[in-house]
Amino acid sequence: MSSKPIRFLLNDEEVSLAGINPNTTVLQYLRQHLGKVGTKEGCASGDCGACTVVLGEVSKGLSGEESGEVTNEVTNERSSKEKMHYKTVNACIALLPSLHGKQLITVEDLKHKGQMHPVQKSIAEQHASQCGFCTPGFVMSLFALNKNHDLPPTREQTNQALGGNLCRCTGYRSIIDAAVMAEKKPDQFDSKSAITIKRLQAIADDSADTTIELSADGCRSFSPQSVSELAHLIETYPEARLVAGGTDLCLQITQSLDQFETLISTLNVAELCQVEHSEKGITIGAGATYSQFVSPLSQQYPEWGAMIERLGSLQIRNLGTLGGNIANASPVGDMPPVLIAMGATLCLRKGNRTRHLAIEGFFLEYKKTALETGEFIQSIFIPNTSDTTHLKIYKVSKRFDDDISAVLAAIKLQVKDNSVSTIDIALGGMAAIPKRATKCEAALRNQQWNEATIERAAAALSDDFTPLSDARASSQYRLQVAQNLLRRAFIEISNPDVVTQVVTHA
Repeated sequence: MSSKPIRFLLNDEEVSLAGINPNTTVLQYLRQHLGKVGTKEGCASGDCGACTVVLGEVSKGLSGEESGEVTNEVTNERSSKEKMHYKTVNACIALLPSLHGKQLITVEDLKHKGQMHPVQKSIAEQHASQCGFCTPGFVMSLFALNKNHDLPPTREQTNQALGGNLCRCTGYRSIIDAAVMAEKKPDQFDSKSAITIKRLQAIADDSADTTIELSADGCRSFSPQSVSELAHLIETYPEARLVAGGTDLCLQITQSLDQFETLISTLNVAELCQVEHSEKGITIGAGATYSQFVSPLSQQYPEWGAMIERLGSLQIRNLGTLGGNIANASPVGDMPPVLIAMGATLCLRKGNRTRHLAIEGFFLEYKKTALETGEFIQSIFIPNTSDTTHLKIYKVSKRFDDDISAVLAAIKLQVKDNSVSTIDIALGGMAAIPKRATKCEAALRNQQWNEATIERAAAALSDDFTPLSDARASSQYRLQVAQNLLRRAFIEISNPDVVTQVVTHA
């Protein structure tokens, strides 16, 4: 199969990339190759938001749902619901291959005909900048917020949009005021949207059935457009590192200064980004980002949706994928404990062969999984639960937003005739791998649903886990928190009329 270079729009200029090391981040490309220094480097780890840029993509309908193809006056061939959607990402942990087929917008692009963009003007009027170092990142987050909402954003939407942007000087009141007060009116991006859509679609059409390649300095990256080509590449280059959003892998580049000789990206494989509902459950493609699947998942499981809103920042959720979170095999990953408690199954693919594996059998040892050489996660199936099932998910971390868990507990159970008929408990942060609390489950199963049973089950957690002490929490703290979360679940389930918060933090 032939290969072609990375193509994207830098504002309204089409760029074709070749001869650049694929380990280069978008931030390095902007500052070092283009001299666009408005985008700042604060942490190089996706934590502070100073490097925030916006990626524009063609979106069909609402919530990413595909609509039928009908004739459109704008494109003369595409869906009438196609429009531009804008998402914030951290340029410091996004690699150049992630730009293919997208529009990259930086803070330099917002000023138009000598006039500031409404969000820039609002920040100035509300005195929302002091030293100014973090301001470009805030501007870009507010720009995406402004573009994606027809009405002034709510306080909750604003807080979520700014959750990944940190400011040391100003405090956030004036910045939030700037978000709410920013004038909503057509800008240069609206006036050019029809042309932008057409140009991005032309890139997509030209890339069909093609592998996108970038190479230099003895390093290369491949961006296949189909799952079959992805499978072929992984078998051909078994030593390659598979990269999706790269929100964790890129830390090895920016923090440890590693260089990967061969990278294979999943970002342009449409089959991996699908979210499908059936009578039996939900199937989420391994390449689907949190922002893509959080809405359908939270509709069925509000507790899960609330937890995902605390998983990183919006910039992280716009890039991070479910398959990446699982394959990373971190003992403090937020999704695996919930998936274990839910009885999720992985569809693993190698070449043309697929096999299915219960996710609790996927994690073997610290950072070691059941993946064979040349095999990858294709999708994740989450079975439906009955209407009588209780699901409780608790994330405990030092900071409410954008922080790694010290403990994450997922508890799924049914109580019938005041007896625990089914029970599934899994925890993260308590061992070298996310794992089920089997002895705690045994202490609860078929037992009376009362405080005495809960106390026996809480004591059994000390037989299930001997947590490590690290910078986030001590072993004793982790064990006590896990026991207290079990007690909390009992209180909340036993008192359904009492309003409680789904997720907690310390």
